Amino acid sequence: MFTRCLVCHTPFPPNEELEHFSTSTRVAYDAERGRLWAICRSCKRWSLAPIEERWEALEELEKIVKDRARLLSQTDNVALLRVGNLDVVRVGRANLTEEAWWRYGRELTSRAEKHRKLTFMGTAAAGAAIAGGWATGGITWLGAWLLWEHAPDQVTRAARWFRFGGSAWRGRQSCARCGHIFRSIAYRDRTQVILSPGAGPGDALSVTQRCPLCGDLGDGGLHLHGKEGEYVSRRLLAYHHHTGASEKRVRSATRLIEEAGSPKDLTRIVIKEGRRLGDLQRTGAIALEIAANDTVEQHLLQLELAEVEAHWRREEELASIIDGELTPLPLMETLRRKVIGIG
Repeated sequence: MFTRCLVCHTPFPPNEELEHFSTSTRVAYDAERGRLWAICRSCKRWSLAPIEERWEALEELEKIVKDRARLLSQTDNVALLRVGNLDVVRVGRANLTEEAWWRYGRELTSRAEKHRKLTFMGTAAAGAAIAGGWATGGITWLGAWLLWEHAPDQVTRAARWFRFGGSAWRGRQSCARCGHIFRSIAYRDRTQVILSPGAGPGDALSVTQRCPLCGDLGDGGLHLHGKEGEYVSRRLLAYHHHTGASEKRVRSATRLIEEAGSPKDLTRIVIKEGRRLGDLQRTGAIALEIAANDTVEQHLLQLELAEVEAHWRREEELASIIDGELTPLPLMETLRRKVIGIG
């Protein structure tokens, strides 16, 4: 197994995820054609792995991508995924529902699991306090009931506050109609905030809040657009869904995105020209958070993805030449069929 880039001879940092191809922390593969590359982080060139090192690694990559990978971005030909310290470039295409689940489903279900653990901790703490109070005679029936009812919520609220703070936005903007000064958007007021589709190519959402003094929402009020608007809207949605979601609900949300056609189309369908966060149905709101994050991340990854796909095209031409010259065709076909599961 080679340990250096075949172009610039820079050593590959080993990854901890692959048993059969620990050569690099960024690898690329094409299961259909039976190709496997180590990607150099210095010169960005792709080094084709020897034929005898590929088939076990390709099988391992297919399994790890399906079971554990988080999808970062995708075009018609290339998908960028991450597993631990390993970046994987996969030649192929997943459908939109599968893509959304890979990227966000595990995060939302993980939030739900953490919320359940925090609630359990609060309940256990309340039970211990009540038991101690009964033993010492320092708690009444009313006090015990209040502690039992509210302790779990207080624990989860504290965890939410430590993660997000008290405000989604702080700044200084004045209402164009009455001059009222907006200094913050508190999370407790999030249900009254209006979310609208972003105007720019990388803008997920815009944020609008009615003026508490004059009540205006058109010319007046608070309006956050561009990068500021998408950042605040994503914070509001993440806070709103701090308790996470079940796998069933997340899959329902990803199906909504699939039916809409794209995350951007889903945004316009769910909130149209603008809707209050508190008026959104939960599944639609979960889908909106997924769509908002996808819109921003896709914009940030466009340049890198375009560069990766250009490298893939060049290296695929070279791989075809190398495999055609050095690999007996029957062996190549047997390998290809084995990896894709048809042999």
